[in-house]
Amino acid sequence: MSPFALLAPPEWLSQLLSDDLGLSQHAINYVVFPFIQIGAVVTGIAVWAAYATYLERKISAFMQARLGPMRVGPWGLLQPIADALKLLTKEDIRPDKADTYIFFFAPFISVAAAFIVFAVIPFGPDWGVITDVNIGLLLVLAVSSVGVLALILAGWSSNSKYALLGGLRSSAQMVSYEVSMGLALIGALMFARTLSLSGIVLAQGHDSVWYVFYQPLGLVIFLISGIAENNRAPFDLPEAESELVAGFHTEYSGMRWSLFFMAEYAAMVVVSAVATAVYLGGWYLPFVNRIDTAGYHGLYVFVCLLIFLAKMAVLLYLYFWFRWTFPRYRYDQLMDLGWKWMIPASLLNITLTAIAVFVVQALDGWHGLRTMYSMRGGVDLTPAGTWIMIAFGILSVFLALAVLSAINWRTRDFNLKKQRRQIRLVSPPKGAPAVAPAAASE
Repeated sequence: MSPFALLAPPEWLSQLLSDDLGLSQHAINYVVFPFIQIGAVVTGIAVWAAYATYLERKISAFMQARLGPMRVGPWGLLQPIADALKLLTKEDIRPDKADTYIFFFAPFISVAAAFIVFAVIPFGPDWGVITDVNIGLLLVLAVSSVGVLALILAGWSSNSKYALLGGLRSSAQMVSYEVSMGLALIGALMFARTLSLSGIVLAQGHDSVWYVFYQPLGLVIFLISGIAENNRAPFDLPEAESELVAGFHTEYSGMRWSLFFMAEYAAMVVVSAVATAVYLGGWYLPFVNRIDTAGYHGLYVFVCLLIFLAKMAVLLYLYFWFRWTFPRYRYDQLMDLGWKWMIPASLLNITLTAIAVFVVQALDGWHGLRTMYSMRGGVDLTPAGTWIMIAFGILSVFLALAVLSAINWRTRDFNLKKQRRQIRLVSPPKGAPAVAPAAASE
C-alpha cells in the first residue's frame, strides 16, 4: 500500500471539498483531511475518557451485585456529563508554596503525551489512519514515556509529601516496566521486519496469522507491563488511596485534576490499540477483504474500523476486570515482578523467538519440507512453517515459566527483617570480641 493511499480521504469527501471549497488535491490530502481525522480522534478519545468512568462504575457494580450510577438520565447514562460540569465549575486550588508554572503545565504535558501517539495508530486501512511512518512503534514508545515526566513534575511541584511520594513511585514503576514493555515487542518485530504499525498489520494479513499465535508470551508481558505503565490496579501504587491520599495529584482540583484522568484513560486506549495492531492482527479478519474485492472499498474500511475497535474493547474490558479481581501489590512485590519476572521473561522470549526463526529456516528444504516462502520484507511462512512456529510459541510460555520459577524459587524465603535480626545477633557490640555465629545462636 502506498503512502498516498494511506493519507487519501474517501472519494466522496475529496470530491465534496474540491468542488465546494475549490481546494487542490494536495491540500485536501495533507492539510484538510488530517485535521478532520485529528478532530475525530480527539473527540472520540475525550468522549471515551468521559464514559469510561461510567463503564468502570457499571462493571464494578455488576461484579459486586450493585446497580451503579442510575440517577442522572436513563440508567445513569448522563452521569459523565454531570461529572464534567461539576469539574468545570469547581474552584481551581493551588497550594501556597507550589511551583506555580510547573504545577499548572504538568497535567497538559500528560494529556499531550497521550494524545500525540494517536497520529500513528492504524484504526483501519487507507483513511483509517492519520499517518503512517516507518518508525511508528518507536514513536509510540518514545512519546508515551514523556507522560512519566508529567507525573514526576506534578508530584514535585505540589510541595506535598503525599504527591512527592506518588511521583517518586510512578517514576520508579514506569522506568521498570517500560523496559519489559519495549522488549516484549521485539519478538513480533522479528516476523514483521518493520516498525510501522500499519506495516505490522499488513504483514499479519499477508500471513493470514495473528502474531499472538507466534508470540503468546510477548502479548502477556506487554499487557502486564502496559497496565503497570498506566498506573492501573493492581499496579496503582503511585495513587494508592489507602497510603498516599491520591498520590501525585493529591493537591489538584477541578478541571486540571480531570486532565490526569483523561490522560490515564487515553493511555489505556494506546496500550490496547498497540496490542491489537501488533498481536491481534489489527483490522484483519479472514474473508473481510472480500468486501473490498467486490468493489465496496468504503464499506470495507468502515468494517475494518469496527473490527479494530471491537478487538480493542476486549482488551479495555480487562483493565476494569483486573481492578476488581486482584488486590494491590506491595511496592517490593511490584519491583520483584518487574525486574525478576517481566524483564527476564521478555529477554527469554527474544531468545526463543530467534531460535524458532532459525529452526524454521534450517528446516526449509529438509527432506522436501517447505517451511517458508521468503524472508524478504518479513517472515513469510508456509502452512507447515506456521504450525511449527505456533508450536514454538506455546512451548515458549511453559519454558519461560519453568526457567523463571527455577531462578526465583527462593525469592519468597527471603525475609529482610529476619536477615537483619541474624546480623545483629552475629555482630558484636563496639569494643567486644567477635562472637561466632554458633555461639551467638546458643
